[in-house]
Order: sequence, then C-alpha cells, then structure tokens
Amino acid sequence: MNNIPKHIAIIMDGNRRWSVKHGLPYVEGHKESLKRIEEIIELAVEKKVKYLTLWAWSTKNWKRNPEFIKDIIKLFRENLTEKGIFGRAIKKGAKLHHIGTLDKWPKDIQQKVPKLIAKDPKNKVIDVNLALGYEGRDEIIRSIKKLVSTYKLPTINSKLTQEFFSNMLDTSHCPDVDLMIRTGGELRTSGFLIWQIANAELYFTKTLFPDFGKEALQKALNNYSKRERRLGGDSKKY
Repeated sequence: MNNIPKHIAIIMDGNRRWSVKHGLPYVEGHKESLKRIEEIIELAVEKKVKYLTLWAWSTKNWKRNPEFIKDIIKLFRENLTEKGIFGRAIKKGAKLHHIGTLDKWPKDIQQKVPKLIAKDPKNKVIDVNLALGYEGRDEIIRSIKKLVSTYKLPTINSKLTQEFFSNMLDTSHCPDVDLMIRTGGELRTSGFLIWQIANAELYFTKTLFPDFGKEALQKALNNYSKRERRLGGDSKKY
C-alpha cells in the first residue's frame, strides 16, 4: 500500500461507553485507551506516517463529573514520567507536541508538559501532537489574538494568506491532515482541527477507542488508500 497519509488525526471517542459496557468505572476506559495509543503510534511508525494528532481532552470536557475529572488528572499525571506512555513514546522515536491550552490543568501538569515536549528522541521517526485542553474554535480565536498582538494594520493585511495564518495555529509545525478518524460511532467532527481538516478524508467507525488497535487502524488505512484525492484537480489516486 503506497498511498499512506502523511498526517493522521484521531478523535479518540467511546472510552466511557466502553467502561459502561464492561461494568467498570469511567477512568478504566481511558486506561485501556493508553494501550491503544501505544499500538497506534507503533503502526504509524511502521507505515511511515510522519504526523499523528490525538485528541485526548476537549475544553468542553471540563463540564464532566468532578470525580471523573479528578481520576483523569491522576491518570495523566502518572504518565508524564519516563516510564509512562509518553516517556516510552519518546524513547521509541516520537517527538511530542502539545496543542491546546493547559490553563485549567493543575499547576504541576502545566509545568511538566512543557518539560516533556522539550525532550527530543535520539532518532525521531514521527511527530505526535497531544490535543489536550483543545477545541478548534478556541484555537482559531487564540491564533487571531496572537496575530493582532504581533502585527499591526496595515501589516496584517499585507501578510495575511492561508499559509501565513496556518503558521499562527498550534499545528504550525506540521502539514494539514490527510486522514481524520473518529471512533465511537458519532458522525461529526465536534470542532476538531477545523482549519486543518478542510481537505482531509473522513473515516468514522463504531469501534470504541479502547478497542481501536493496530488492526482497526490498518482497516482505516486500507479504506484511505482506495479513495480518490482530487482536491480540485484531475481525478487521481495516490
């Protein structure tokens, strides 16, 4: 399969429903999801995908039950170590990036995340974006504020192009998304990477994310490989 997407983005949905299905506390679904994240990164590297964006926590998720949020914070904190999933990913060649805002996270996490993403793997094979405290409209508003605070009129008018604005986004270090996957059965993008998925192929699956491992990702890649990517031009497959 030659036509591999350069950038895959995944809405990792269905964790709580998986927990309910198995009669477990909500956080257990997220624990199981960490295993799938490792598998997905491994397969992405194997297939030579260069960029992977994982939506781990939306700004809207702060509305959820306080006890559940407390469990999620604890789980995330436990994995911000060398032995945690993110530390292991770095050792395997992943360069981590954070997109979104950490404003509502505890102070220790606000301090640990920048330190974690500052670490470079010895041999980088993939860039992994962790969308944490992320929502697409929020990103665009933050990017506009960044733009107007950095440049003044008429400088903005002379500089403002799609490419220039893309460089103001959280994802300025990577190309637009080629394949956007949503697990869990919902048929919407929920404000995920609004700008970046404008020309992406969309793939929806009923599989809950804790069950979305290498085989499921391979199925999505096979589906992508059969699609025609015209992008306004002549019909072609690649």
